[in-house]
Amino acid sequence: MSEAEKKPPTTAARLRFVLGALSGLLAGFAALTVAELVAAGVRPQAGPVVAVGGAVIDRTPAAVKDWAIRTFGTDDKLVLQTGILAVLVVCALAVGALSLRHRLLGAAGVLLFGAVGSAAAVGRPDSEGAVDALPSLVGAVAAAGLLHLLTGRLRTSGPSPGGADGHPDPSPGEGWDRRGFVVAATAAAAASAGAGVLGRSLNGSGDKGAVASRAGLVLPAAGSPASPTPRGARVRVAGISPFVTPTEDFYRVDTALVVPKVDARAWRLRIHGTGVRRPLTLSLDDVLARELIERHITLTCVSNEVGGPYVGNARWIGVRLADLLAECGVVPPSKGGRADQLVARSVDGMTIGSPVEDVMDGRDAMLALGMNGAPLPFEHGFPVRMLVPGLYGYVSACKWIEDIELTTFDAYDAYWVRRDWAREAPVKTQSRIDTPKPFARPKAGTVMVAGVAWAQSRGVDRVELRVDDGPWQEATLAAEDTRDTWRQWSFPWRATRGAHTLTVRATDRTGQVQTAERTRTVPDGASGRHSVVVTVE
Repeated sequence: MSEAEKKPPTTAARLRFVLGALSGLLAGFAALTVAELVAAGVRPQAGPVVAVGGAVIDRTPAAVKDWAIRTFGTDDKLVLQTGILAVLVVCALAVGALSLRHRLLGAAGVLLFGAVGSAAAVGRPDSEGAVDALPSLVGAVAAAGLLHLLTGRLRTSGPSPGGADGHPDPSPGEGWDRRGFVVAATAAAAASAGAGVLGRSLNGSGDKGAVASRAGLVLPAAGSPASPTPRGARVRVAGISPFVTPTEDFYRVDTALVVPKVDARAWRLRIHGTGVRRPLTLSLDDVLARELIERHITLTCVSNEVGGPYVGNARWIGVRLADLLAECGVVPPSKGGRADQLVARSVDGMTIGSPVEDVMDGRDAMLALGMNGAPLPFEHGFPVRMLVPGLYGYVSACKWIEDIELTTFDAYDAYWVRRDWAREAPVKTQSRIDTPKPFARPKAGTVMVAGVAWAQSRGVDRVELRVDDGPWQEATLAAEDTRDTWRQWSFPWRATRGAHTLTVRATDRTGQVQTAERTRTVPDGASGRHSVVVTVE
């Protein structure tokens, strides 16, 4: 090895390497901001981060999704997007460094990432076709051009080793256009930031119609209002979940990285398919003109672990789904109907399959317009969502619904079924200890243990508490509103000093006792009994 080859990099060479990596980072920033600006003219969901994130969600195994929800809760989407951006940062730095020696190869690398984003956007269930590829492609072309420009400013100048003058080439990192690089990099950063701000602003302005339509929506009084909540349905114990979950605290679990904002004035719902003799297309005004029902209904997510937070009770207002189906000529399978599955489609491409028999068996399945006295929030499905008491959300609670197709389970597998979840998933009988919290340190004496229990469509008949390995003792149940709502319960525990394990179980109206067998959420919901460990002082 020659002395020149052994010579360590100079400070200028190291600086040039750092600036090369920075060039890649600036190019990556430009790609994302330009793509967002272009997405404002296409649709926000076509942006590369959203499209790639959606593709990742679609292809993630059910067990991994389940782990993400358990670990990150409702922040799972933020974690995913942050992870995508972190990967892009690392790749951008690497491509920038590569471009110091191979400018065309670096530009090709940027274009490759653009192709990945375009393919993800076009492949989404709600894709509008080739136009969805534009944001990623335009962003990648802009970034490739910028990277080529910036690394051109970092190219060394001077004679080659053994040149005509007999002198060696300057040390790596010497002889490049420092001033030109600084000017170009600064201008690129400013232009990219401007494009990002403009794109974000334009994307937000596209939602103004939807926001205005929600603000202007006045829900009429329900022809069939919710019955008054019975006295004694609310337990007054500090720390227990309220009987009605505040809207802002209601859980949200879905795959939408960008919450759809649908203009209610343009919204339409189509009902069609097997056994539909009279297909319907409804506007929101058509729905509002029908008799509305109002009910307290507890919803549960299938991703809810034993004792988990993904369950809530709200007051919903909407139209009976069974009445709409009957108007279309749909007959349940038990009466000779040809369709046994109702496939609900969301504006973002989600498909959710529900048993027709459950929808039409007399329970208060509905297309909901309002939640807790106000129009649905966008996060919970505005303008219209579906819900079926007694079924986990992934087989019943389609948000942002725009299409209902009657078909069969043999003919079609909905989104979650194709990802190893069960076709049918009735809510399991469950109970939860809300207070005391795990690892609490209450004082010896009477300690109020309290929580909620649910068995939608069946009703909760009894709740029992066990301290350590002692006998099961019956808790005091709050009055029942309906069999579709959870019931609060309480138990005055005479606590003695030391560590204790408190375990709860519920029995539903059919006599089924909550099982002690622990199962995970996949494929049809978790089972087991909730327990907490406390230390009494």
